[in-house]
Amino acid sequence: MAKDIGIDLGTANVLIYVQGSGIVLNEPSVVAVDTQTNKVLAVGSEAYRMVGRTPSNIRAIRPLKNGVISDFDVTQEMLTYFIGKLSVKGFMSKPNIMICAPTNITEIERKAIIQAAEQAGGGKVYLEYEPKVAAIGAGLDIFKPRGSMVIDMGGGTSDIAILSLGDIVSSRSIRMAGDKMNADIAACIKEKHGLVIGDHTAESVKMEIGTALQTDNPKEMDVRGRDVASGMPKQITINENEVEEALHDTLEQIANATVNVLETIPPELASDIIDRGIMLTGGTALLNGIDQYFSSKLKVPVVVSEDPLDNVAKGAGEMLERMQSTDNKGK
Repeated sequence: MAKDIGIDLGTANVLIYVQGSGIVLNEPSVVAVDTQTNKVLAVGSEAYRMVGRTPSNIRAIRPLKNGVISDFDVTQEMLTYFIGKLSVKGFMSKPNIMICAPTNITEIERKAIIQAAEQAGGGKVYLEYEPKVAAIGAGLDIFKPRGSMVIDMGGGTSDIAILSLGDIVSSRSIRMAGDKMNADIAACIKEKHGLVIGDHTAESVKMEIGTALQTDNPKEMDVRGRDVASGMPKQITINENEVEEALHDTLEQIANATVNVLETIPPELASDIIDRGIMLTGGTALLNGIDQYFSSKLKVPVVVSEDPLDNVAKGAGEMLERMQSTDNKGK
């Protein structure tokens, strides 16, 4: 028997949940390709290590941008590789796949995601919206007649949604999340210190001293890159407060988008959200102080879910199991 799988097809990472085993794969959404032969050389973690360090004939491609497929063939290769690694196929059967996408995708993007999953070895492929699945994975009971709110901040998109009775009542997806924050940090370091840094370095600055709040005793970090003026390698020291300044505008735009969603809902749901608060999920929810930042901006309680990185994949698996038990009851 094939085992059903839930896939969080993220801009930065792909996570796969296998029925009965939990999350079994978490790898970067990167594929290294030889441009002369078009041959795939590495996928996932191995390809990620090559980003910014490859000779001219090898390209490290991130086939998803802003949560949607920007390179169909490479996405399909990547999914085929990951699914093949899991040995979930049965002797004669293919696994059902629940795959997740941002709320604002077009019909064409929707079809592309389903087709990539089918060609990568899926049986029936279901597509569900990320914030809904993230809310379930974070442990919210969205099937009751009361409002739940989630902000799912991944690599490419921040999805904001209010849910009730098992569906999305109001939502907004903005293309600002972890990747935009990495770019903000790189731009700030270039402008203030005349140092050019790569994606990896920007990401590690965000993870080590990234914060949403100013602090009196900021932590410091040494950063290495290339001097803009001389072109030579150089090291500088930056602190948490500089990173907060770099991230300020992006965080403000996510907060403003959340306010826009809150303004569209019926008063009963608004009162539920004041009671129950907002759940933050996705990798960007790990940014230091982000819950306090949103709470002070939105004037409602805000909590970060237990495993923000795993919520979407876990929720996809739970939804598949829920669908199966409904199917079995119907038989």
